[in-house]
Amino acid sequence: MAHLEEMPLFPLHTVLFPYAQMRLHVFEERYREMVRFCTEFDRPFGVVLIRHGEEVGETAEPYMVGTAARIQQVQTFDDGRMDIQIYGERRFRVRKFDESKPYLVGMVEPVVEVEPEEPERLDALTIKSEECFRLWIEGQLSREDLAVQVVFPQDPLQVSFLIADYMPLENSQKQIMLETTDTAERLASLIPILEQQMRDQTDMAFRVTTDTLKEWMNPN
Repeated sequence: MAHLEEMPLFPLHTVLFPYAQMRLHVFEERYREMVRFCTEFDRPFGVVLIRHGEEVGETAEPYMVGTAARIQQVQTFDDGRMDIQIYGERRFRVRKFDESKPYLVGMVEPVVEVEPEEPERLDALTIKSEECFRLWIEGQLSREDLAVQVVFPQDPLQVSFLIADYMPLENSQKQIMLETTDTAERLASLIPILEQQMRDQTDMAFRVTTDTLKEWMNPN
């Protein structure tokens, strides 16, 4: 078996994508210990979606593919609770677990994106998905009488993960997007979802605001 990296794991009822940011409130002592360890030794921890179980209490059963999270900020309260800001760096696959510590540890290997077999198809899907996402955002923000310009990254892989992160997807759908290793296929899966969202602009179950897109937008 190839060399495996030892990584603390944080099972959650959410999916963290590479390039995405997330805020977490950490109150269980085992995860406070994990945060202290990662901070002291400048180590990432892995965010893994819970397959069965709960976030609090006994260790839940997670999916095997997750995202390594780098801690950017830590705010510690007088009672020991923490608010942390994390950033998704890279994907991994758990090959085996180590339950000897208070928190779950995985022996993990990288999940690698495949090289595109048809660069022209990838370019076309990137352009299409960016245009659909831009129109969807404009439709959402038109309710606030705002005019914005959405600025996309240059890397199609990053585009695919950022769109997946902002879309109102079920966790199971997000996990599929995370586990997909072909950027073109990920974008191809996102386009019909975007098109359906544009048709359902009157659905108020999900609201995009300027705050949620502050890293993407330039005011016109």
